[in-house]
Amino acid sequence: MQKVFVGISGGVDSAVSAALLKEQGYDVTGAFIKIWRPEFIECPWQKERLDAMRICAHLGIPFKEIDLSDEYKKEVIDDMIANYTAGRTPNPDVLCNRHIKFGAFKKWAHANGADLVATGHYAQVIRNGDRFELHRGKDTNKDQSYFLWRLTEKDLETTLFPIGGFTKPEVRALAEKFDLPVAAKKDSQGLCFVGEVSMRDFLARYIELKKGKVIDEHGVVIGEHDGAALYTLGERHGFRIENATASEVPHYIVAIHAERNVLTVSADKEKAKRESVGLVDLSWVNGEPGDISAEAQARYRETPVAIRFEEGVVHFSEKHLAPPGQSLVIYDGNRLIGGGVVDVS
Repeated sequence: MQKVFVGISGGVDSAVSAALLKEQGYDVTGAFIKIWRPEFIECPWQKERLDAMRICAHLGIPFKEIDLSDEYKKEVIDDMIANYTAGRTPNPDVLCNRHIKFGAFKKWAHANGADLVATGHYAQVIRNGDRFELHRGKDTNKDQSYFLWRLTEKDLETTLFPIGGFTKPEVRALAEKFDLPVAAKKDSQGLCFVGEVSMRDFLARYIELKKGKVIDEHGVVIGEHDGAALYTLGERHGFRIENATASEVPHYIVAIHAERNVLTVSADKEKAKRESVGLVDLSWVNGEPGDISAEAQARYRETPVAIRFEEGVVHFSEKHLAPPGQSLVIYDGNRLIGGGVVDVS
């Protein structure tokens, strides 16, 4: 019997994952991952931990806990702050999956006797001959494969996504079927460490924010912003246009000059888009694909667009918004090929 450690967050998705695996005959252990939370934000992790324990008790499976606070602070939070400081828009969920759930947690699980690890992600590991592929989840609205692009085939060989072949309503129905104590629990909203505090207020605790100039495409100062690290390419809110003529129409950020603490804006939102972008920190699920035609997403849940990937550069079929620092994920239909981080240049 294969031993599986399931990351139990205290929510419905991970609880149903554990229940399904037990039903399928696996030797299941529930594991709660404690991550870093800043002292100034109230986050009910104790309640989540209690729910995780209740789930395990209900299913009659062992409960374990691992404290990855230090790893989370270093690999996720510090990296996120550094990126925002440099004028890039990072994706902390991608970092968490790579370094925490399928990094430190997976290593710990195997060291403690696990053959496999499982999480409640809406994604699918598909066996294709002797290859392991990563595919989108069945529920197109909940699909979380975008956040898993840094996983490799080696990761997938010992990873299970039990609910990837279900829709969210089906998962809710399964929670009722298994009579889980969290069956009626609402979905969590975003990262716990942010809590009720906005990302702007969170970053203000770690980055020295100074008001700066907002300029038009000709270099003319037309307004003011609260700190370049707070903004994203293509954004149209959060800065002030003080020029009477310019303020008559919406303006969009088309360039972020973090080193000068300056934003360039334009009334033409298309100017925030690019015909091509370079990628850094490339990662491929089943190995380097070479030059390919495929589809890509530069943001979670956006409609995939046709692209051509050649030597580290993505060429869009039509101009597309791809903020520096954001993950650009490449797909062949439902199969995730890999991705990279949009270069700042």
